[in-house]
Amino acid sequence: MSTRTFTFRPLDPLRDAGLLHSWVTHPKAAFWMMQDAKLEDVERAYMEIAADEHHHALLGLDEHGTPAFLMERYDPAHRELVGLYDPLPGDVGMHFLTPATDRPVHGFTRAVITAVMEHLFEDPAVRRVVVEPDVANKAVHALNAAVGFVPEREIQKPEKRALLSFCTREQFEAARGATV
Repeated sequence: MSTRTFTFRPLDPLRDAGLLHSWVTHPKAAFWMMQDAKLEDVERAYMEIAADEHHHALLGLDEHGTPAFLMERYDPAHRELVGLYDPLPGDVGMHFLTPATDRPVHGFTRAVITAVMEHLFEDPAVRRVVVEPDVANKAVHALNAAVGFVPEREIQKPEKRALLSFCTREQFEAARGATV
């Protein structure tokens, strides 16, 4: 797999809503749970995130500066997983979405999740990344495992049955070293 370089910028809820709307409403983004969202719904959802000190949305940009994926970072002590597990200092929650394409590029999604993890671990305060994908999302479970996530248990969230998984900095480094 060739090495890809991505950069990140904060998502602009108004400027980027049209693009995001096309991504989150695509049938291949079913696990994002916004299939029936209108443009205004996407704007509103990401304006709420932009105003939230515990939740941040970023766009991943390719080497040409073109938006290539969405990344969300959240504090699991305050969002998404409150009451579902006991967060540790240094825990950060993460979501990512790659847009559907008619011309898939081999290794692209793996490069994206690797870049997302690298970005999160650039923050020295981050000790562990937590994810809670739908238990039925087998493709993301495989990607998560490839970068070092270890499933802990299934949990019931209001909107889905989820697989609670964790990846420490050391697990990520070990997984990345195994693929080099």
